[in-house]
Amino acid sequence: MVSFESDYICGAHPEVLRRLTETNLEPMPGYGADAWCEAAKEKIRKACELESAEVEFLVGGTQANAVIISTMLADYEGVIAAKTGHISAHEAGAIEFTGHEVLELPQENGKIRAEDLAGYLADYEADENHEHMTRPGMVYLSYPTEYGTLYTKAELEAVSGVCREYGISLFIDGARLGYGLMSPAADLTLAEMARLCDVFYIGGTKVGALCGEAAVFTRGGRPKHFLTSVKRRGALLAKGRLLGVQFDALFTDDLYFRISRHAIDMAERMKDIFRRAGLTFALESPTNQQFILLDHEEMKKLAGKVRFSFWEKADENRSVVRFATSWSTTEEDLAALEAALSGREN
Repeated sequence: MVSFESDYICGAHPEVLRRLTETNLEPMPGYGADAWCEAAKEKIRKACELESAEVEFLVGGTQANAVIISTMLADYEGVIAAKTGHISAHEAGAIEFTGHEVLELPQENGKIRAEDLAGYLADYEADENHEHMTRPGMVYLSYPTEYGTLYTKAELEAVSGVCREYGISLFIDGARLGYGLMSPAADLTLAEMARLCDVFYIGGTKVGALCGEAAVFTRGGRPKHFLTSVKRRGALLAKGRLLGVQFDALFTDDLYFRISRHAIDMAERMKDIFRRAGLTFALESPTNQQFILLDHEEMKKLAGKVRFSFWEKADENRSVVRFATSWSTTEEDLAALEAALSGREN
């Protein structure tokens, strides 16, 4: 059965696997102190056009979020996120488990508005009892958002400006970063994103790697003794070379961006298939995640022919479901989807 459940349903891009195989028997130091990690870091710095960037590798997205947030915040600080943000809704309290509160803001198509953020911070400072409250020390957002939407450059500049005004960090979750940057709707570059935030990570797990995320500290803000903190949290990979080799491959000859663009091209074709089938979009997403409204009977029938993800209940009769393309999506996958939809009433 064809699957569009997520963008990490397959293993890794063949070029990444080839590089892992080629380097398999090379003896290397552990814990990321190897030549491949250093080479990958240098390539990432060049891609960000920021030679001073500090790059560290972690294994997965939830781990990256929890490690970055907990090491950058003081013990009395929390992190601001959209109510629909990944750390708010889909990480099983991982941030709270580190002792830091997630401070939720309203969202608009998955995004935080700069004016809402400014209002929240102003209200906090004006509250005479704020010393008895969790102090906001960071803003977290995702690019793309959990709804596949994108912050425009102007929106990101506005959020960044509020963070600078109030002296708090801006952290961008880039688990699907490639799929955002390669969208035709994107109006900012990797270098511009690096300029606007304090830390972000480049997702590998969802964009061609077996696993791995590259955390990029852009303003010299990498926490002191970061490696020790990573190990203390059980997040330090002994065979760190595995992450270095993969990111070195992804950032050679623009592979990361080329395979991301492929996913976007497949998503655009998927949208055409949905339109021809007369389906209703829950919202307009310019990235690899597409959200469709299905009534519950139709959802049940389609689930017997193609795999997708339940996202949320829309009303008593309908639900929002998600279809995701990826670097591994093929023409045959889309043809199977179209065939399944053409017979969904049968």
